[in-house]
Amino acid sequence: MSLRSCPSSLLLPRLRPSSLAVLAFTVFASAFLLLPRRSAVNPPPPPPPPSPSMAARSFVLWLHGLGDSGPANEPIRTFFTFPEFNLTKWAFPSAPHAPVSCNYGAIMPSWFDIHEIPVAAVSPKDEKGVLKAVENVHAMIDREVAAGINPENIFVCGFSQGGALTLASVLLYPKTLGGGAVFSGWVPFNSSIIERISPEARKTPILWSHGMADRTVLFEAGQAGPPFLQQAGISCEFKAYPDLGHSITPEELRSLESWIKSRLKSSS
Repeated sequence: MSLRSCPSSLLLPRLRPSSLAVLAFTVFASAFLLLPRRSAVNPPPPPPPPSPSMAARSFVLWLHGLGDSGPANEPIRTFFTFPEFNLTKWAFPSAPHAPVSCNYGAIMPSWFDIHEIPVAAVSPKDEKGVLKAVENVHAMIDREVAAGINPENIFVCGFSQGGALTLASVLLYPKTLGGGAVFSGWVPFNSSIIERISPEARKTPILWSHGMADRTVLFEAGQAGPPFLQQAGISCEFKAYPDLGHSITPEELRSLESWIKSRLKSSS
């Protein structure tokens, strides 16, 4: 079902055409309302980035959702408080601006095109755009590997459209990475891509989290992920969150912290 034919009950009440352009990313803005504001009970500020004399030993790359920006996602770092993350380098890149089909061609930050909302398991896929975005993500990873970080200490994570790009990026990277974490994402290409996944990439584990009440990226789109990965021989831990819509919660981020911590290698 495309946005143009969606009943208004699946969107927002009586949206004006100009408002449709913000639909796909206002859900992520609301997600950050779920994150606790800074107070006495909140996580302490994250450690400063590793200094030149303290080289980073791990790298976490976070890919935002449609219409969002990298800097707006930086508060995610505050949930990673274990000492193991003191020498972690973080990156929150922003997607380029491009027209998006599901939003009437409105130009906004987007990693690749999305043809319809809600995104379902059988929604049309912009494979060409995904592969172009993957090249950019791989270039970011390559820079960190060249700087001396063990690929198995590199983790790519993303929400919604960024989650779909996360999946594509780790599956098509030629080396084994520490892991890929997909939040409210989907499989952005057809099963024929499995032939392009290298034996090394098949060793990269995937953490997949999805809200069962998600009406933007349907739960069925998330459920299609594990069977796809199983077909490729890739390990996937799938977490379903009842009553959660298209958003990300502190519980999910704490789970991600523990998941990454358990996979960090002791040396770079």
